[in-house]
Amino acid sequence: MNKICIIGVGLIGGSFALGLKNTQKIKIVGFGRHEAHLQEAQKLGAIDTYSLDIVTALSGVDLVLIATPVNSFKNIFEMIKPHINEQTIISDVGSTKGSVIATAKEVFGAMPENFVPAHPIAGKEQSGVDAADGALFNNKLVILTPTENANTRSVTQVRALWEALGAKVEIMDDKTHDDLLAMTSHLPHMLAFSLMDYLTGNGKNVLDYAAGGFKDFSRIASSDASMWRDICFNNSSDIIKHIKGFQGSLDKIVDFIEEGKTQEIEQLFIDAKMARDNWLKDK
Repeated sequence: MNKICIIGVGLIGGSFALGLKNTQKIKIVGFGRHEAHLQEAQKLGAIDTYSLDIVTALSGVDLVLIATPVNSFKNIFEMIKPHINEQTIISDVGSTKGSVIATAKEVFGAMPENFVPAHPIAGKEQSGVDAADGALFNNKLVILTPTENANTRSVTQVRALWEALGAKVEIMDDKTHDDLLAMTSHLPHMLAFSLMDYLTGNGKNVLDYAAGGFKDFSRIASSDASMWRDICFNNSSDIIKHIKGFQGSLDKIVDFIEEGKTQEIEQLFIDAKMARDNWLKDK
């Protein structure tokens, strides 16, 4: 690839760009609504140039990467549709994949063969290009969810770009992705947001007594609110399913405490500790 356009040069789009700058000789063009943000991205070295005009931004690009909140995708697809051809690879970094594919089919009439949906399992609680890190994806998992009609060239080239950033790439279908991520990413964020809501609703001074464990647990409640709003409504059924499932686990702990089942609750804690310790060995 010689030239890439990144739509939305924030944390993820900016980190992707900085990582490529460290490994590839590729010209990167930024596109967005706010010129000040694009100027900052250029100043940081994430992009070579930028444009507020989509025709100019897409001129001669081999790939367009969409790195904006998923609720913006319909407008973006409609905007880029007249200015790309079958040789221009489309990809994204959205946290939901089923909704992205459905939106693409709605706008393009069918899933474009050159569209390779992607989701890097990496991030920070900070947002914006100022938080971008070229090493963000090193040793992190990136999931691709190409549909059955995706052409091999597009999948191969998108995979190669992520691997050049040090990522471990896995391919799965969008339904499996959305279910798994609802459990491992979306649910924990809902818990962190709801915990902050619960505590702040119980008095202004509650957080004065919170310590390091609370800081660790609540960290992701500092994540971008608009992004997580979009995720909630684009993967609603899986998120609701797993919130309800988690409520069952909390109910079990309540029952153990109410019924004085000391051995049972201790065993639950032991099993949880062992599961986490074993998971950390691979990290």
